[in-house]
Amino acid sequence: MDEHDTDHGYLLDNQQSEAGVRFGALSELFDPVTFRHVDQLGIAAGMRCWEVGAGGPSVPLGLAERVGSAGAVIATDIDVSWARDIAGGVIEVLRHDVAADPPPPGGFDLVHARLVLVHVTDRTEALRRMVQALRPGGWLLLEDADPGLQPLLCPDESGPEQRLANRLRSGFRALMAALGADLAYGRTLPRLLREAGLEDVQADAYFPITSPACAVLEAATVRQIRRRLVAEGLATDGEIDRHLANVATGRLDLATAPMISAWGRRP
Repeated sequence: MDEHDTDHGYLLDNQQSEAGVRFGALSELFDPVTFRHVDQLGIAAGMRCWEVGAGGPSVPLGLAERVGSAGAVIATDIDVSWARDIAGGVIEVLRHDVAADPPPPGGFDLVHARLVLVHVTDRTEALRRMVQALRPGGWLLLEDADPGLQPLLCPDESGPEQRLANRLRSGFRALMAALGADLAYGRTLPRLLREAGLEDVQADAYFPITSPACAVLEAATVRQIRRRLVAEGLATDGEIDRHLANVATGRLDLATAPMISAWGRRP
């Protein structure tokens, strides 16, 4: 679920305390969308699932509920700091780099990655390995952001607080792009799944506005990248303090980038 440590070129470090806050907010925002798709794909008792870039625990735990004691959930990430405690029973947690390491053995009925590939430099190879891991008839469900489709933190830019928020969000995007993130990746997912040979490809998109979890996510994210924003001259400490205070009022209508979900089946 998500962004990983800076040793691998990622902006948001799972070792920081704010990462747990971010994972909680992402779970609140996007788990209902993810599991709506998982359930539509028929993931049920006895199936094997690979959760790529698990980050926090919520998606592996939800998958484990669905596959039951006869199934298996392999949760992998290059940093398993926030998922290692859920290992046991049907859940196995592995440190793993999806773009460099062989897929876990055994074949899977579902391979899922949420908000992962946009941050992976060799995302083409990562996608190839995920497709390779599918059993015949297995589903690949990819969910990734597309900040290029909707780049604003405050779509209703009605005053100085909103303009400051959008400027800081622009700085965040600049930092991501400098580390190799593809800010237009989400929209390419349906085509990429078809080109990978998958069938029955479909997609949809979702982005919340004015959820309390959006404010929690924004505050935690800004605190994580604060030093980088200042060091790169993208914001001053005073501007960041003012923005965090504005977010804390609850009066900003904050949004996320659209999350595009795309799924396809291996023949």
